Amino acid sequence: MGRQFGAKPTSLARVLVVVCVTILGFALIADIFWASSSKFTSSYFNTIVSNQSPHQPSILPKNNNPRKPIGDIPGRVLSATFQDLPGPELKWEKMATAPVPRLDGAAIQIKDLLYVFAGYGTIDYVHSHVDIYNFMDNTWGGRFDMPKEMAHSHLGMVTDGRYIYVISGQYGPQCRGPTSRNFVLDTETKRWQDLPPLPVPRYAPATQLWRGRLHVMGGSKENRHTPGLEHWSLAVRNGKALEKEWRTEIPIPRGGPHSCMIYGLLIPYHLSGWFLSYQISLRACVVVNDQLLVIGGQEGDFMAKPGSPIFKCSRRNEVVYDDVYMLDDEMKWKVLPPMPKPDSHIEFAWALVNNSIVLVGGTTEKHPTTKKMVLIGEVMQFNLNNLVSPFNPIFILIIHMHTHFDQFVAVKEAVTYFLTALPAAICAQCSFKWSVIGKLPYRVKTTLVGFWNGWLYFTSGQRDKGPDNPSPKKVLGEMWRTKLKLNL
Repeated sequence: MGRQFGAKPTSLARVLVVVCVTILGFALIADIFWASSSKFTSSYFNTIVSNQSPHQPSILPKNNNPRKPIGDIPGRVLSATFQDLPGPELKWEKMATAPVPRLDGAAIQIKDLLYVFAGYGTIDYVHSHVDIYNFMDNTWGGRFDMPKEMAHSHLGMVTDGRYIYVISGQYGPQCRGPTSRNFVLDTETKRWQDLPPLPVPRYAPATQLWRGRLHVMGGSKENRHTPGLEHWSLAVRNGKALEKEWRTEIPIPRGGPHSCMIYGLLIPYHLSGWFLSYQISLRACVVVNDQLLVIGGQEGDFMAKPGSPIFKCSRRNEVVYDDVYMLDDEMKWKVLPPMPKPDSHIEFAWALVNNSIVLVGGTTEKHPTTKKMVLIGEVMQFNLNNLVSPFNPIFILIIHMHTHFDQFVAVKEAVTYFLTALPAAICAQCSFKWSVIGKLPYRVKTTLVGFWNGWLYFTSGQRDKGPDNPSPKKVLGEMWRTKLKLNL
């Protein structure tokens, strides 16, 4: 007669089970250390230690005569396109052009509609309306006006799926200063409502909804150039503020405008219908769940020329950075792997697709010789999947044994040990990986991005002067799309 399922195992059987589990544990450890030797292994998932960027500008031979032509500088002279990164050529399809060209506008996608706001038409003219692009029939329509008091460019903006929250920004053309006024749009009724103003005006702040609160951070101060580090939040629900004043939060590690802040709610992995029992311990390695990321941006921007009655723009020094930060459950900032190169002007140039962030264009560090602005012509992917798959057969077997063999006390204790003692070793190979997944039809900054039914779209922004000249030139309203293929 066979042994009953609940019967107590013999000593020999218990020893054999412990030996088997131990062997499986050593196999898992060996697998971990083998994978951790990969060049993609990351040690960035640590508390911030330094803001030093690994990307340093190229060193050129010193020119003792600043008036001497560039061509006479001894040694190698960098081409204008030296910062271009290699990547696959994508097949782009040109769609219907937007009703107006836009620079430094804003965009929010809700289902199959892309809402495109404000922006410069020219340096002396700004838009004060919203256009809508329908991904289903690839047409523009549904134009409506913004509130007269609302900013016209460099807005902070986010949606909860129906309501669009609009935060501060620059009011007027040229290089006028920012406003502290905030608004919310009900996209179903097209009605606008006020929100409590920010404590102080901000220009191009990073803005996102996170855990029932509207978060606003960074950006530039009133002079448009000095970076702000402040971080505020406001409780909101269904387009209404639940508080009268903004709450002060932990400052952002590095201030400035033109970054993008991304909130990703990614579904945890399942194993045979059960969640991982040790989800908290393994969470950094298995899933990015309910985390807030801040990517790229710059310190400094154009300022109004002193004494100019029209606030004429005057260029100042700008430092573009490649930093990526994540705000964790303890409200502490952590460093993630840096971007392939510094990137700014990407507030609305991203899409969250599956477990990856897709970034389109932007600007990078100015050319070290000509000092001109350099636009970006790549599509970059930030893959949030880690290298150790929770579907590793050995890992699945250990989890399965832990879940279903509680009657074997020795097995339970051994598996519990491996699940509690190994997270540090497993986390040693956590890797959020950047890659270049394609080239744009031209370099472009402050473009507006959407994703629908496998297609990546971008519209508007300022393009380059040509294939061999990455400096900015014409402001566009063109719409392009390509079938998106992500790296694994």
